[in-house]
Amino acid sequence: MSDSALIIKTIAFVKEKLNDAEGGHDWFHIERVYKNAILIAKETECDLTVVQLGALLHDIADSKFHNGDETIGPKTARAFLEAQNVYEVIIDHVVNIIENISYKGGNFERKFSSVELDVVQDADRLDAIGAIGVARAFNYGGFKNRALHNPEIAPVTNMTKEEYKKNNAPTINHFYEKLLLLKDKMNTEKGKEIAAERHRFMETFLAQFYAEWEGLK
Repeated sequence: MSDSALIIKTIAFVKEKLNDAEGGHDWFHIERVYKNAILIAKETECDLTVVQLGALLHDIADSKFHNGDETIGPKTARAFLEAQNVYEVIIDHVVNIIENISYKGGNFERKFSSVELDVVQDADRLDAIGAIGVARAFNYGGFKNRALHNPEIAPVTNMTKEEYKKNNAPTINHFYEKLLLLKDKMNTEKGKEIAAERHRFMETFLAQFYAEWEGLK
């Protein structure tokens, strides 16, 4: 099977699997990450096929929606790729990307490194910040029935992986616990460039949010 045919089949597979997914982790999230990854890959020396597959399959079974089970996503991706007779070295690489891409509170030490992981991770993190990041944060907060903001609940910025997974704080806290920290965690030069602009948008949003919250505007 050609690389282009494989990508087409992977897109169809992901669309079907995520047909009923939560709005911030649905096919459109995957599509944005896929486009971000291709954009970054154009300025990075990397294996484009691995980047495309990693981007398309990175959230095929997000642990947040599977009782915290982090093994389902890699298993699902591996089974699909094996059914397409993809080379084992590519399958292993894509699975490693899926297993190491997540933020997990910011204290997760990657057990695998590659330029392709750097590209896909940056692409995924870009979709967590900026205007889309703001929209996704509040969409997920609503999905989990979280408060918009509670001034009496302070953000916790140095959580363990388990604390981060169990965190149920107001949505505004998520900006300080993750979103505002991503700019300085980007891997690629292109990722850093795009993240800086999206970061500034979030700072402007928060300033406006607090002014409205206090009745100042």
